[in-house]
Amino acid sequence: MKRDGRARAGAPGAARAAGAARAVVGTEAGSVARAAVVAGGAGVVSLAVTLAHPLAGWTGANVVALVAEVAVLLLLTVRTIRHSPARQAAVSATLSGAAVALILLRAIWPGPPQLALGACSAWAMGAVAATGIGLYLRRLDDNRRRAVEEATRTQRLGLARDLHDFVAHDVNGMLVQAQAAQVVAGALPEPVADALRRIEDAGQRALASLDRTVHALGERGPGVEGLERLADAFSPGVRVELTVEAAPRREVSSLAYRVVTEALTNVRRHAPRATVVVVEVREEGGMVRVRVADDGGGSSPGTRAGGGFGLAGLGDLLKARGGRLTAGPHGGGWQVVAEIPA
Repeated sequence: MKRDGRARAGAPGAARAAGAARAVVGTEAGSVARAAVVAGGAGVVSLAVTLAHPLAGWTGANVVALVAEVAVLLLLTVRTIRHSPARQAAVSATLSGAAVALILLRAIWPGPPQLALGACSAWAMGAVAATGIGLYLRRLDDNRRRAVEEATRTQRLGLARDLHDFVAHDVNGMLVQAQAAQVVAGALPEPVADALRRIEDAGQRALASLDRTVHALGERGPGVEGLERLADAFSPGVRVELTVEAAPRREVSSLAYRVVTEALTNVRRHAPRATVVVVEVREEGGMVRVRVADDGGGSSPGTRAGGGFGLAGLGDLLKARGGRLTAGPHGGGWQVVAEIPA
């Protein structure tokens, strides 16, 4: 689904809340990506050196150096399989595992084919063991993430019940009292009547906000199907270019909607010069990728590093669910990218 919407420029605010957003998951995501690249690169280099032995006619090798190289390759294999996305982990682990299996050829070249085959098969067991350890640790991490997610969901549902049963009830009582005062007291001085009307309006808005919060906490809030309406409501001053090419499960869909909502809220607050906002939701390689980018200018030296829950809180939530969130300057504006396991 592709469409254009319009949105309001919003009240001017501080330039951009850069520090907190950029610190959310960028470091860890970069570390994981580098581990996969390093493991794959090390495997390629090791394979190239092994292949160079017969091609260049080299004989013999330093056994201590071989053992150290194998240890490094095995550690990289375990880390890559444990932390990297499945596709990256498979490619990198295959390269580093193949390097471990064939590395003994440097020491026994030239030699009988049976010896080479036996040696490579024996050393391949080390790569298999590293793969097994990585998969086991990955499973433990997944189980831990699911446990955290379930505990978070239980807390969220409990908070939703408390808001509905207690806070909403008390606010509704205040609203009823304000309405009754306007009727029972008869003619009131205009300032008093106006204050009561404002209290009634504020109570209605508070109840509506509580209702939305309860639905969001209970994971019954809107999902990607609500992004079109969100884009339409943004305002005439900013063009919203919306692309949705994913149909994720409900929980993921709701989380994607929350990321877009928070990113658009930041555009309103911190990018008054923005004229175009690009919103993309796509499913790629088992992940739902949410991208929100604007042309309202990047961060400035005076940008605040704090500023509330916002993207930092969403980053923690995504991390607990096995995803990641990054934010920072992009082109002539700002970009937020979230990746959520589908």
